[in-house]
Amino acid sequence: MRYCIMIINALDLFCGVGGLTYGVQNAGINVVAGFDFEKSCQFAYEKNNNSKFIHKDIKELQDGELLGYYPEETDVKVLIGCAPCQPFSAYSHRYKGSSASEGKLDLLDYFGKQIRQVKPEIVSMENVPQLAKEDIFDRFVTLLEDEGYKVTWKIAYAPAYGIPQNRKRLLLLASKFGEINFDDELSENDYPTVRDAIYHLPKLQAGQIDDKDPLHRARNLNAINLKRIRSSKPGGTWKDWDESLLPDCYKKKSGKSFGSVYGRLEWDKPSSTITTQFPGYGNGRFGHPEQDRALSLREGAILQSFPMEYQFVENVGSFSSQKIAMQIGNAVPPKLGEVIGNSILKHLEEYYG
Repeated sequence: MRYCIMIINALDLFCGVGGLTYGVQNAGINVVAGFDFEKSCQFAYEKNNNSKFIHKDIKELQDGELLGYYPEETDVKVLIGCAPCQPFSAYSHRYKGSSASEGKLDLLDYFGKQIRQVKPEIVSMENVPQLAKEDIFDRFVTLLEDEGYKVTWKIAYAPAYGIPQNRKRLLLLASKFGEINFDDELSENDYPTVRDAIYHLPKLQAGQIDDKDPLHRARNLNAINLKRIRSSKPGGTWKDWDESLLPDCYKKKSGKSFGSVYGRLEWDKPSSTITTQFPGYGNGRFGHPEQDRALSLREGAILQSFPMEYQFVENVGSFSSQKIAMQIGNAVPPKLGEVIGNSILKHLEEYYG
């Protein structure tokens, strides 16, 4: 796009289904292409964004290849991305060193390699807060500073940026033009709630699919879980149940720490963090505030700040609910992308407006 008599173009590494791209484009920055090794993300990325999906592992990019995707007339190159964060999440720390995590641990270093080669004027990175405690993050910041960037980072609380869930994320901005800051946060009184986000959706029973929106579907519950959710209070825990409803593991001392499992959300607060497991009632505080079921796929997407019309797959029936839930839970919330985009544009206006 043209801004401050400059043409700004961005590339999105580890783009997934396009949450970051969608938000950055919504702010007004053109994202030329997104890169991801997961082919199943292509439909959602291209369907909802005016951008090209490149099916490629960042580790396989040739030297100088990424630079060729920026149009020749680009004045300001922006490189954004969210390296897969599972190895650094709080949940995954118990599995640190596993083969599933080891292959992703160095992706931030590969992000840094592309920064050295492309030399974009502005860089943005989003990830889990735990990354800030890792040596690989220190290396990434040092690389940026050595390359002449002014770096700003923070642990952002999602409701402060209009996202109705208790999610914290590490946000980083780096600019070669000078000091760069984040967009202003909302006041606590303006934090969005579960009611604001999903109250308007049609009611569902467990196992039901909405006639007009196939993504508004809730998993079935067996008889014991139906009894459990009917005994659950919004914001309460399984400790509110009759002992006959408790799983055996929760009757042991070792099971008493899982307070949010089998919990219901509350209407007038942000939701719990939307993970890839949100359609499962027993996987966290993912029970609907008043209906006897877990969150639907559409509700999870909306709580991630995806718009109602966002399409994740061409044919919902051809994909498992868990696959779609993984796409939603792993995505960068679009409103965080919008914060990043707005912050970049305000920065450019400050220096070149």
